[in-house]
Amino acid sequence: MLILSRKEEESIIIDNNIEIKILEIEDGKVKLGIEAPKDIDIFRKEIYLSIKQENIEAAKTKIDLEKISKLFKKDS
Repeated sequence: MLILSRKEEESIIIDNNIEIKILEIEDGKVKLGIEAPKDIDIFRKEIYLSIKQENIEAAKTKIDLEKISKLFKKDS
């Protein structure tokens, strides 16, 4: 893990195209601004972990291929 110290209005650059800027520090909270290309997903960690868990659960779901194939069959 890389550990950096930054002050308000200072920033870091990641991979030449992502900028993370310290916007405000107040009452033990840090407000960040993130500029990144639109094709890069940015999530708070708790949201990311929730999405990851949902994907794991979805992958465990048993699929009934016969029922699915009936949905796509045309009536004769």
